[in-house]
Amino acid sequence: MSKAIIIIPTYNEKENVPIVLDKLLNLSVRFDVLFVDDNSPDGTAEIVKNYIKKNDTRVFLESKNKKEGLGKAYTHGFSWALSKNYDYIFEMDADLSHDPLDLVKMYKELESSNCDVVVGSRYINGINVVNWPLSRIILSYLASMYSRVITGLPVRDATSGFVGYRREVLSKMNLDSILFNGYAFQIELKFKAYKNNFRILEIPIIFRDRIYGESKMNGDIIFEAIFGLIKLKIYSFFNCLNK
Repeated sequence: MSKAIIIIPTYNEKENVPIVLDKLLNLSVRFDVLFVDDNSPDGTAEIVKNYIKKNDTRVFLESKNKKEGLGKAYTHGFSWALSKNYDYIFEMDADLSHDPLDLVKMYKELESSNCDVVVGSRYINGINVVNWPLSRIILSYLASMYSRVITGLPVRDATSGFVGYRREVLSKMNLDSILFNGYAFQIELKFKAYKNNFRILEIPIIFRDRIYGESKMNGDIIFEAIFGLIKLKIYSFFNCLNK
């Protein structure tokens, strides 16, 4: 078994799963891969099951009975990975916005104990986003700025979904107490790691917009991020983050 696992939440990602798996299974560092599928109606889970027939020691699937969202998928995956005793737990998108090759650099930062959390950052060296409309770039960049102002989190790309954790970080958190389910979920995890004195390192990546499938961004996710961070900061004053 590998020491590292990549958790990928999926909902209607049938075109992307074969491409991303071929890349992940051929990296210079061995990673296992866990898909957490939100009951995709397009047959995403069936495609993963076909890969498991050939790679049952490296590819895994957790299928949910209904669509519950990003945060629920990740916390389910984190709990699964911790129960299997993985040392390094990564999260990334299924849509190839994140370059799998960057995982090798991120893994080495964790393995060498340079940090406890490594973030693939779009904004650590300017703005490294390809094929996003200007409005989406502005929204994402302002969201990260807003998160720094409200929470004091010293991370330039707080909404990044390309992150690696040492198992101690996730073990310290009460995953059942996670407040948010959209992009605010990504900020919440980094904030809780920061408040628990774990070391966070950002490394630059180039983020590319998806080619296949549709974005899951919607108004509810934006609303949660705007108002949820205030709630998160208030909770931190009363030491309620891990309860």
